[in-house]
Amino acid sequence: MNSPVESLFAIIDETSQLLKEELACSYLEAVAETGENLFQGEILQDEVSELTKKRLHKKYEEIKIGSLENEDIRKAFQFAILKGMKENVQPNHQMTPDSLGLFISFLVNKFTQGSEKLTVLDPAIGTGNLLTTVLNQMPHVESDSIGVEIDDVLIKLAYVGANLQKHPLQLFNQDALEPLFIDPVDIVLSDLPVGYYPNDIRAGDYELKAEEGHSYAHHLFIEQSLKHTKEGGYLFFIVPNALFESPLSSQLHLFLKEKVNIQGFLQLPLSLFKNKNSAKSILILQKKKEGLKAPKEVLLATLPSLSNQRALEDILGKIDQWLVENK
Repeated sequence: MNSPVESLFAIIDETSQLLKEELACSYLEAVAETGENLFQGEILQDEVSELTKKRLHKKYEEIKIGSLENEDIRKAFQFAILKGMKENVQPNHQMTPDSLGLFISFLVNKFTQGSEKLTVLDPAIGTGNLLTTVLNQMPHVESDSIGVEIDDVLIKLAYVGANLQKHPLQLFNQDALEPLFIDPVDIVLSDLPVGYYPNDIRAGDYELKAEEGHSYAHHLFIEQSLKHTKEGGYLFFIVPNALFESPLSSQLHLFLKEKVNIQGFLQLPLSLFKNKNSAKSILILQKKKEGLKAPKEVLLATLPSLSNQRALEDILGKIDQWLVENK
């Protein structure tokens, strides 16, 4: 007997294939369309033939989407998106690994323990998988979320996924480094885009702009995120391991020293990445606030393989102990 995730994925996959052929669109676009149909409970594509509509209806009736757990919906939707990304590889179409999303959920819950309501921003939301992973691990916290994404297909996938999981989510389809008309939030979390930002004129408005040539996009995203974080709010970024070893690292370090208290820098296991050069870490920041003290020491650790349960439990215990001593 198939699991709920397998059953839902099979339906999403089959109906997406049908819509892909009928609409002459990509598989990823078809996944967004079929997700919208599942959420609305009807077939929204008028151009689809009557025969295909009947086939779609028959497949959709095989599953009661409202009876499924959020994590089952997210995982099934994620599998379909991953299949689409493999079929049509693009540099900006990448997804944060599930194990990493769950670990960031653990960190967010630990650092915000006791909070009853949180506003959350992901300035590079992509398909929304990281954000909804975290929200699904915060069932007892009332949350309002905001996402920014320049890619039309990815933001539609984020919109549909959040709807199916019943998460309130406000989305902005724009370059996140352009002005954002949003109120400051309690939490920022993001798998930061890494590389050079091509718009030198826009970059010129940032303190972390490069004096010559293009600026680092991930540096600018950090600065932009801080602009939209409440004093005392936390930021959780997935960043390159060499963040503080790059040619512009001294500039970034001075900026962070002025604006935030660095809480932690956790190096992720190399097994999560294709090679050493693409390896990443989790950077945890807290925006400065009057009367708020910096931790006695920054939380530094190299994480074991996230499948090594015993070693992982040891690290989680050390993080708990650090929180007791530094919060």
